Amino acid sequence: MKILLLGKNGQVGWELQRSLAPLGELLALSSKCEDHCGDLADLQGLAETVRSWAPDVIVNAAAYTAVDKAESEQAHADRVNAQAVDVLAHAAARSGALLVHYSTDYVFPGNGCTPWREGDAVGPLNVYGQTKLAGERAIQSSGCPHLIFRTSWVFAARGNNFAKTMLRLATERDTLGVIDDQFGAPTGAELIADVTAHAIVAWRAKPALSGLYHLAAGGETTWCGYARFVLGLAEKAGVSLKVKADAVKALTTDDYPTPANRPANSRLDTHKLEQVFGLQLPDWRLGVARMLTEIQGK
Repeated sequence: MKILLLGKNGQVGWELQRSLAPLGELLALSSKCEDHCGDLADLQGLAETVRSWAPDVIVNAAAYTAVDKAESEQAHADRVNAQAVDVLAHAAARSGALLVHYSTDYVFPGNGCTPWREGDAVGPLNVYGQTKLAGERAIQSSGCPHLIFRTSWVFAARGNNFAKTMLRLATERDTLGVIDDQFGAPTGAELIADVTAHAIVAWRAKPALSGLYHLAAGGETTWCGYARFVLGLAEKAGVSLKVKADAVKALTTDDYPTPANRPANSRLDTHKLEQVFGLQLPDWRLGVARMLTEIQGK
């Protein structure tokens, strides 16, 4: 089996290089110039890569993810998140390749408190969500075999992330406030990568499993709850903090305005994924605790 991975240096892409390697011949590309084009902004080059390498599976872990910048860079966000995905989808449809793609909870309007199911009505609040939804629809309308995974609040030990930011700020500042009215589940890139590999193997045995799935860690929290959990673990590990976990102030979304509107409800119902693929998604705390242990080198 030949697998083409796009976005190899991102949080999820980095973990996918590990999880996909045992499944077949893997060509992992970034947006930088290489022997093959992996730049989603280069639509013609992208199509040529698929045509020339002829993969059995295309895994697209690349995306425009600068949520606030997307409000002023709509054309670029649309090119990467929608137009490039359309190119991949039609290339997959022509060849019969499986297209694996990652989307987001931001396709939903974010109201209520019930976890979103795959068939719930969408209604993005920002440009990023709109372009990701357009990418989903391009795949679905192309007729290509596909697995679309909507996920949320992705983190990894590699690169910058919310937990690292909270640890840094808690050692630098005397006070720290974090939003406490947006709900979701921090989801590890390694979990996403491992589920992806499992799903590809299952799909190869049963192509009828094509479809849209929600993939997020179990449980729920707020950004403030997430920060308090991280700092609480750091305290137990002996990290010297100026702001303790119980001193983190709860803020509202209105207290911290941003160019792009954020959904208050980012909860995702993962029952379909778990039932179809025979999985049990672990609680978000397990992944975050493991990540913290890794970045602290313990």
